[in-house]
Amino acid sequence: MAAASARWLRVRSGLCWPQTRSRGTRVCARALSCRFYSGSAAFSKVEETDATGIENVVIPQKKTWDKVAVLQALASTVNRDPTATPYIFHDDPYLIPTTTMESRSFLLAKKSGQTAAKFIINSHPKYFQKDIAEPHIPCLMPEYLQPQIEGVSEDALKERIKLRKVKASVDLFDQLLQAGTTVSLETTNSLLDLLCYYGDREPPSDYQFQETQQSEDLEEATEEDNKKSKRKDGRLIGVTWKPENNAERIFALMPEKNAYSYCTMIRGMVKHQAYAQALNLYTELLNNRFHADVYTFNALIEAKLLMSNGKYEDRWNNVLELLKHMVAQKVKPNLQTFNTILKSLRKFYSHGKVQALNTLREMKAIGIEPSLATYHHIIRLFYQHGPSLREPSPIIYRIMKELRGKQFYPEDLDDDKFFQSAMNACSSLRDLELAYQVHDLLNTGDNRKFVGTDVHRNFYYSKFFILICLMEQIDVTLKWYKNLVPSVFFPHSQNMVHLLQALDVANRLELIPQIWRDCKEYGYMFHNDLREEILLLMARDKHPLQLQITFAECAADIKSTYEESQTSSQRALNWPANSLNCIALLFLRAERTQEA
Repeated sequence: MAAASARWLRVRSGLCWPQTRSRGTRVCARALSCRFYSGSAAFSKVEETDATGIENVVIPQKKTWDKVAVLQALASTVNRDPTATPYIFHDDPYLIPTTTMESRSFLLAKKSGQTAAKFIINSHPKYFQKDIAEPHIPCLMPEYLQPQIEGVSEDALKERIKLRKVKASVDLFDQLLQAGTTVSLETTNSLLDLLCYYGDREPPSDYQFQETQQSEDLEEATEEDNKKSKRKDGRLIGVTWKPENNAERIFALMPEKNAYSYCTMIRGMVKHQAYAQALNLYTELLNNRFHADVYTFNALIEAKLLMSNGKYEDRWNNVLELLKHMVAQKVKPNLQTFNTILKSLRKFYSHGKVQALNTLREMKAIGIEPSLATYHHIIRLFYQHGPSLREPSPIIYRIMKELRGKQFYPEDLDDDKFFQSAMNACSSLRDLELAYQVHDLLNTGDNRKFVGTDVHRNFYYSKFFILICLMEQIDVTLKWYKNLVPSVFFPHSQNMVHLLQALDVANRLELIPQIWRDCKEYGYMFHNDLREEILLLMARDKHPLQLQITFAECAADIKSTYEESQTSSQRALNWPANSLNCIALLFLRAERTQEA
């Protein structure tokens, strides 16, 4: 023990080994002793050493750490366990999903339970007053959803607006007007905000959950499904702007209007697809010598591009006209302004590529750093229907070179679409090295949070894994398979088919029985294309007897799945002929003549 302590002391003393032996030990002693004195005492010691030629020690200023800094530091020391399921599923070991559908059902059930619990807490807040969280978490505390202020007053109106009671707020506003009470401009604008945001409709109790689900449903369909693109803007499905609604009525009754009033109405009209009314109201705003803010201009740009059905030159000129208005009104564009333009340019197809690059240059020229959503829109524009086989665009290579090693923070609602679109472009280009660059960027810092929802994450890793199966060596492919499945994503049946084809190319058919066991675990035992692929690979060539016995056992297992999927009267009647032929052949090679 003493010898170990002596060695440890020699190592520690080596950490402060001086540049010169004559006085290094004294400096080291001073440095160690200064830790136990006050700041002034330590500072005086440093001042004395300055005359001897040693550099001054700069004492750092006090740093205020985040409350979760220690937890973040501890979390950074732990790597992902490839043998474990995702953390979100660590609830009940009997409920851990093994397929994509099961995982989605699990997440929906969990979210439904959270919504039900929040409803109970908010309905009976007096029973949930104890706060045991440290630090305090406001979103976990009950919300008082019932008005506390009685009577007809402006304070009561403010409370109902804050509680998002649309109908009650409108009724109380009308009562105030009938009583001859003048409502302040600020409160009236707040009421307009409420009406324009929800489209003059009462928000459902689970609006936040519905909004999340609708944003997924309204998002553009992936090219894997080959469906039409849909827009995502967080609006309620089926809610459109009705003419002469309460928002327009209250806006017309306002004795005094300011720019905020007009901007709120314009954004509400654009949000609920009343594009023509929004542009007309913008003209009225200009006639009253008001100026719009940057968020209103962003909505107007979207309205101009969505309501125009003419040539792309005319639609682009409409956007340029609005940008000139921004310059005239001294309104500086923000990140969402350029992202709105780029997102709209995707509707121009090939005609919008030049304008998109010019928009990106303009962003950088005025000092606005592009976000992941910016590059997502550009990639989608240049690789909308897959790259051209004659002249593939090199734009994604420039993007990845610029983004290499960077860590991003959420700035736009479409930031979580970048990795999905980038990996889809890599798959279209059949460029594995580029896919590795995208994956390295995903694992840089906390960028993995931008992989998106469960559906988007499965799409990303599915494209990545298929590309690995097509272009990587089999040992590396199996290593990725072990690392990604099922700890990161649940493979589709098509992923397993590509893995089988990779085993065939590398002549590693002895692993097929293990792949079949995995397919059963992931719920793909009844997929005909997968069963036929496995049987064809096992029966194509003759192998050593021991391997043939293993193949025969696998074939018997596949045969049982055919029997389970059909009734007794239909057994063996609707089986594919190739499958029956392969099973019989495998039984014969394994000397199981009677079963054959």
